[in-house]
Amino acid sequence: MAVSVPELLAAAVAALGGAERTGQVQMATAVAHAFETGEHLAVQAGTGTGKSLAYLVPAIVRAISDDTPVVVSTATIALQRQLVNRDLPQLVEALTDTLPRTPRFALLKGRQNYLCLNKIHNGSTASSDDEPQDELFQPQPAIASGREVQRLTAWASTTDSGDRDDLRPGVADRSWSQASVSSRECLGMARCPFGTECFAERARATAGQADVVVTNHALLAIDALADSAVLPEHRLLVVDEAHDLVDRVTAVATGELSATALGVASRRITRLVEPELIQRWEGASTRFTAAIQNATGGRIDHLDDELATHLTALRDAAGVARSAIDMSPADAKAASTRAEAVASLSEIADTASRMLTSFAPAIPDRTDVVWLEQEDNRGSTRAVLRVAPLSVAGLLRDKLFTRSTAVLTSATLTVGGSFDAMATAWGLADAQDDAEMPWRGIDVGSPFEHAKAGILYVAAHLPPPGRDGAGSAEQLSEIADLVTAAGGRTLGLFSSMRAARAAAEAMAARLSTPVLCQGDDSTAALVEQFAADAATSLFGTLSLWQGVDVPGPSLSLVIIDRIPFPRPDDPLLSARQRAVAARGGNGFMAVAASHAALLLAQGAGRLLRGVDDRGVVAVLDSRMATARYGGYLRASLPPFWATTDGSQVRQALLRLRSAQQSGPNRQRAGAASVTRPSSAAEASIG
Repeated sequence: MAVSVPELLAAAVAALGGAERTGQVQMATAVAHAFETGEHLAVQAGTGTGKSLAYLVPAIVRAISDDTPVVVSTATIALQRQLVNRDLPQLVEALTDTLPRTPRFALLKGRQNYLCLNKIHNGSTASSDDEPQDELFQPQPAIASGREVQRLTAWASTTDSGDRDDLRPGVADRSWSQASVSSRECLGMARCPFGTECFAERARATAGQADVVVTNHALLAIDALADSAVLPEHRLLVVDEAHDLVDRVTAVATGELSATALGVASRRITRLVEPELIQRWEGASTRFTAAIQNATGGRIDHLDDELATHLTALRDAAGVARSAIDMSPADAKAASTRAEAVASLSEIADTASRMLTSFAPAIPDRTDVVWLEQEDNRGSTRAVLRVAPLSVAGLLRDKLFTRSTAVLTSATLTVGGSFDAMATAWGLADAQDDAEMPWRGIDVGSPFEHAKAGILYVAAHLPPPGRDGAGSAEQLSEIADLVTAAGGRTLGLFSSMRAARAAAEAMAARLSTPVLCQGDDSTAALVEQFAADAATSLFGTLSLWQGVDVPGPSLSLVIIDRIPFPRPDDPLLSARQRAVAARGGNGFMAVAASHAALLLAQGAGRLLRGVDDRGVVAVLDSRMATARYGGYLRASLPPFWATTDGSQVRQALLRLRSAQQSGPNRQRAGAASVTRPSSAAEASIG
């Protein structure tokens, strides 16, 4: 292709009315080089870099020149929509006259994201077989579910995609489950009477003809784990929002056993197997459920005889019942019912077997972690036994990175100033034997001038946070003073919903400006309300750490109540920490501190979303300034100007508030003075 990637990028940016950004050009060139050499690439690209165009342009160039698809995987629906509905259509229009042919792109999701026509017409959508037992005794949810299923049935005849995300308004999970199937429940295109009309199969066929296939991390993991290919065959892969890859893959590779899943299986096998087999299954299921319901939650390192007996009985009963189901009937409805029953029993038998097998090696040699979780379920307790991989590095290495050249990108990839932690978690660098795949990491920076646009304030004078998660009186006073100085305009990121609610209630009593709290309404509605009124503050927990994009004067203060270390009793992360220590490493730094550093970077990244944004990130945890790991955590954050002087920060917020209220020109002029450091303040941060 005669035109180079930088020239194509320049043409695309010009056509879209943008301006050249050095980091974007650097990233696009590096991506093109990685695709050419086969060297894996990690790119940290700060907010405002325009990283989507920086990888899409070389991806399109390579896909067309080699006639091979490039898969782009994201973690969130929002980014998928941005790529498919905005970035790719605009890019195709901008580049069509320059390229040999018009680029093609497609969106592909997991099968359960699409309506199943066979289930709509021949399945059990009119029944409540798959609904949790407690829903059957609550008429309002049942009525609502029935209406939603009727709406889905009508929608099936008008939708072109069958994609759940195209349904407006949406429906509850329990309603959607009655109109969709998993890959295990699917009859297959050849056996299904609606095989040629299947929404999922049509999406796969479209993806098979595309140059760029947009998908999600979950389907990427399913493709890696499955015996047969789910995604189109590809040699080039872009993983956007790569900081979330390990958690998303771990979630897909996690198995669980609960009363709900066993109840679904019980209802599905009724009338399909002999009474004595049903009796055997019900007995094993009831005894297992009673055992975990009365047990103490937490990680299970040693398998006692009682749990071993229950798991074995459950595995064997599920296996026998599964084998007894006749899968030969030609009738589509009967075949669908049997496929769903077999899928449920297979999942249970496989998970129970995996749990039993996981305890066979000695603890240092185990690859899976088993734990019992007692979850709150609308006032009652729901027990779930889970098994998850100790690490997904080997899976990613063997199933992903040996098959494709990968570009992994995000605004936050360096931990403690280095890519090493993420590369090890992905399996690009092997922490055990130092064997590495060919990879490199680059940080292309950000168009934001962080040291001029933002302050990092660590409240070193506050007492260390307590174990109960609630804020101290001193911390609540600090929050009130900061929010008052900012005039609202505050996003409060808390380590727990308990802390967020307590702070929101305290601020509602102390402040004259409105304070919203996550849970008062849908998160999307709260963020919209927060963005619309500059005087409003929004407090919440984990989903707000990564999911808020509010440029402009509505957000000039981000408060982080404490360093977001994982809970000490987190079963999976504590097991990973123990495994690192067993190999002679520092488990706390490798797991807990890295986890906290990544979340801190995500949270701090909420502050500057546009080039004119200004403000303060306030960390109300004195350990950030006093603990030995504080420097490691600070090195993971954008290069804000840092201080521990609360008075100076409040004065800066007051000046910024005044500048914002005086209009955009005054705001930009005043903002420069907001963050201009004094030598005394510089000395105070050491």
